[in-house]
Amino acid sequence: MSDDVTALLAKAIAALGGQERDGQRDMAVAVDEAIATREHALIQAGTGTGKSVGYLVPAVVHAVRTKKRVIVSTATLALQRQVYTKDLPQVADALAEDLGEQPRIALFKGRSNYLCVHKMAGGYPEPDDDMLPFTSGPTSDLGKQVARINEWEKETETGDRDDLVPGVSGRAWAQVSVSGRECLEKKCPMIDECYSQKARDEAAKAHVVVTNHAVLGVQATSHDMLGEHDVLIVDEAHELVQRITSSATHELTVAAVDRAARSARRCGVTTENLDTAARRLDGALGDSENGRLRMGLPEALAEAVELIRGAARAALTQVGKVTEAAGGSASKIAMAALQETFDVCEELQGEHGKYVIWLAPADGDYEAPRPSRIVAAPLDVAGLIKGGLLEGKATVFTSATLALGGKFDAMARHLGLDGPTSMDAGSPFDYSKAGILYVASHLPRPGPGGISAEALDEMEELIRAAGGRTLGLFSSHRAALAATEAMRERLDFPVLYQLDDQVSTLVEQFREDPRACLFGSTSLWQGIDIPGPSSSLVIIDRIPFPRPDDPVSQARTEEVGRRGGNGFMAVSATSAALLMAQGAGRLIRGAEDRGVVAVLDSRLATARYGGFLAKSMPPLWPTNDREKVLDALRRLDAAATANGS
Repeated sequence: MSDDVTALLAKAIAALGGQERDGQRDMAVAVDEAIATREHALIQAGTGTGKSVGYLVPAVVHAVRTKKRVIVSTATLALQRQVYTKDLPQVADALAEDLGEQPRIALFKGRSNYLCVHKMAGGYPEPDDDMLPFTSGPTSDLGKQVARINEWEKETETGDRDDLVPGVSGRAWAQVSVSGRECLEKKCPMIDECYSQKARDEAAKAHVVVTNHAVLGVQATSHDMLGEHDVLIVDEAHELVQRITSSATHELTVAAVDRAARSARRCGVTTENLDTAARRLDGALGDSENGRLRMGLPEALAEAVELIRGAARAALTQVGKVTEAAGGSASKIAMAALQETFDVCEELQGEHGKYVIWLAPADGDYEAPRPSRIVAAPLDVAGLIKGGLLEGKATVFTSATLALGGKFDAMARHLGLDGPTSMDAGSPFDYSKAGILYVASHLPRPGPGGISAEALDEMEELIRAAGGRTLGLFSSHRAALAATEAMRERLDFPVLYQLDDQVSTLVEQFREDPRACLFGSTSLWQGIDIPGPSSSLVIIDRIPFPRPDDPVSQARTEEVGRRGGNGFMAVSATSAALLMAQGAGRLIRGAEDRGVVAVLDSRLATARYGGFLAKSMPPLWPTNDREKVLDALRRLDAAATANGS
């Protein structure tokens, strides 16, 4: 059917007002063949390829003609929204005549993304913390947000959090939403008005459903959310392993056990045993130290976990009887909290080596002398992906970053793929003429003390030559903040820092001010799309290896070594390669873009693994010549200024 799909792709592109691209056509054919032969495929498609349309055309054709559902998943809600509201409707409209019917499309998100009308009507008990009841006036910032949600609820047709603009805090949204475990589902007295259920009903009847990797995480690690489908297409597939790992990572805290006990007491269940077990856990944590538990739980913690597991199971039985007799939201919340507590204990008591277990302080409190939580993460997720997502269906994984070091082997291994078909659809951009990869090989090797004075001096010179116009990508928020403060003192250009405001707001300010710089970490490395001269210079402060004390990376590195492999290359270098490729990919976003990616980490030029990392990045023209780079940046600045940008 490849010839047919090629013709339909051409028709869709014409309807969209675009131009045919060889890489996009090759990609559509590869997706069509993978679907037809029920194979798993890895398809790398660089920026500008038009990969969304490249996979959507064969997906829509297959779904409509076979009457079998296709699931498309994206890593972010932002891309999910773009595919669902723009790309997919346009493709569906363009193909409707040839297919003989209008393709049906739907959006699928977790229940917590929607307003819960039953909760807003008072159908759930008041929360344990200091959240305001729905009837409270706007006496605080939280109250104002709650009042705005209530007003929005009167006019919204979707109840989808993404449709509330501007948004509200997670704390405010938690008052009007419930998790999947807390939802009463078909037993809810307001099921006919439920926004989440309406979205699910539409998804069940759709040809193509657009979801996100968080849903795939539940699908792979917990239970079936998506229902029967014939094909799975995973966009931004380079992020899937991390998303599945996050979904399968759980923690046990005294506070969580106490909340589960309180929820059970609301149902009339006594919780003396659970309360006693929580105190045992508190004492055992107080006598422990933060860090990875290489030999499993020590005796005191193991005893506390066993007590909690037994008490949670007994409470579950009692609450279950209440649920059978009366039901209601209180018992549903109690069942959810107790089940989660029980499940975490089961994981902590599971086979040693299957999970990575460590003790940690409260999230973000790295200076705390004693732990407050036990965390368990899977050592490997390839099996979860293979068993929960791949079996019985054709699967296409696509991203601009899949071939690490020029090969697909590492990504295939992490995704649990055995001998997948693979292809690189390329990019319409001539990277070697559009951009420069500058490695500041003269700088000292980065040390543990943060960004060096020499690196800050280099950064200053590069930004001056570029006339601002700089996206700074840092390996930590600490480094990003230090660089922000230093450049604000030394330069006259506006320097925006990621934690100063919402990322979307900062990106818009960066885009509008041609002299601005934007510095940050984490989310700025991926998903930022700013074509034009605003980001003529992308600075990467150091190779973004995982933290050396990260328990999961440590354990996975050691496991590869035990099997005779190179743990550093398989784990740390692979992780860094993904981010380096994504970060460097922020430079060339359009056909007219020109600029420099400047890496201030000399190891990219001197270390043995440097070649692997460089091959994972877009093929920019490489150089270590500082003066040539400064001259190029000055010319770009002069040209942009002359053009009024």
